[in-house]
Amino acid sequence: MTGPSLVDFGRARRVLRVGPTSTVVNTRTVVLVVVTLLGGAAAFKLSVSLGRYPVPLDQVADILGGGDHGFSNRVVLEWRLPRALAGIVYGAGLGVAGAIVQSVTRNPLGSPDVVGIGAGAYTGALLASMTLGGSWAVTAAALAGGIGTAVIVFALSSGSGLSGTRFIVVGIAVASALTAVNSILVLRMSTRAATTVSIWGQGTLVDVSAAELVPSAAAVLLLAVLAGVRGPAMRQLELGDGAAASTGVSVGRSRVLLLSIAVLLTAVITSVTGPIAFIALVAPQLARLLTGGGGTGLLGSAAAGALLLAASDVAAAHLFPMSLPVGVVTAVLGGGYLLALVLREARRP
Repeated sequence: MTGPSLVDFGRARRVLRVGPTSTVVNTRTVVLVVVTLLGGAAAFKLSVSLGRYPVPLDQVADILGGGDHGFSNRVVLEWRLPRALAGIVYGAGLGVAGAIVQSVTRNPLGSPDVVGIGAGAYTGALLASMTLGGSWAVTAAALAGGIGTAVIVFALSSGSGLSGTRFIVVGIAVASALTAVNSILVLRMSTRAATTVSIWGQGTLVDVSAAELVPSAAAVLLLAVLAGVRGPAMRQLELGDGAAASTGVSVGRSRVLLLSIAVLLTAVITSVTGPIAFIALVAPQLARLLTGGGGTGLLGSAAAGALLLAASDVAAAHLFPMSLPVGVVTAVLGGGYLLALVLREARRP
């Protein structure tokens, strides 16, 4: 096995930021997390307060603290609280998944969306809607579809060793094929059924119930903890395969394990909400931009993802003449982000 090259060590210095710069980055990360947590808390309160039956913010706080306000308790605790919590938890999970994919593939445009996890989950949901029916059957089929798609992408991209670039390219091809299959399946459904699954296919938090939230949130938390445990290996992989191997990291095994965590995170969330675009792509980039870090941090990405999804859901529910699926708003944000990247690159000499 060849040792690390000078380029690898150059990456190492940029990513690790040793010395005084390291302290600055850590401080910025703490500030980012605090600010995004405050923003997420504000979005959370607005989510449970606003609606056809508005509940004052002070009353919301009292209800969450155990106070009894009659019908308002049902509105807050049963109707709105699961959706608000889902925005925070699922946004954080998508942020972590995106950070893993971008770090392991060393591609800033890498995302679980790109490699077809959402499209595969949608395929599973469509097939279940056509043959089985029932919300739990659709959720289970969506989870199986997302994981099954990932297995196909892993198998097709492994070759002599799983390459980050090959994983992305194969994922794009599989996602394109599944998108075509999904269009055919929708056209074969009745108008009513097609409308329902099409809304789900845009990504929505509207129908998230406590019964779905509890197990899925527990799975997201467990997977996020596993990602944190593998965080040091992830950071080493950002330096390049040669540098990572020289520090004792099993490159192939670590890459497969980390990508599997990202896949499971995305599949679990997508099975409940439908494919929510661009959160996994934008959250790590936003965290990196605000912290000034050279690497992809899990904590900052989780915080940014939670804020982005929670705020997007509030906007989708209350800023337009009609309530929209949150995936529509996140797609607009993601498209604007990519356009800004293109314009910034075009201005560079």
